[in-house]
Amino acid sequence: MGIGLINIGFGNIVSASRIIAIVSPEAAPIKRMVQEARDKGMLVDATCGRRTRAVIVCDSQHVVLSAVQPETVAHRVGGKSLYTEDEEDE
Repeated sequence: MGIGLINIGFGNIVSASRIIAIVSPEAAPIKRMVQEARDKGMLVDATCGRRTRAVIVCDSQHVVLSAVQPETVAHRVGGKSLYTEDEEDE
């Protein structure tokens, strides 16, 4: 049994077990949450300079920005594109 890792675009990966929510960045409350995380040093920008399309909220209160659509990230969490430590050994 390995740790599930999710590709969130451009070679960036997050732990699937730490994800609480995957949301769109358009709503004002989400924009405030991103700004507050930036101010506290809890923001991880994984967009590689691209437009933010998904905001991933983690149980550690970190907020991760991704350039991949929320539906795509959610599909990867529930689908077979999950990376595990066991697969890395193969």
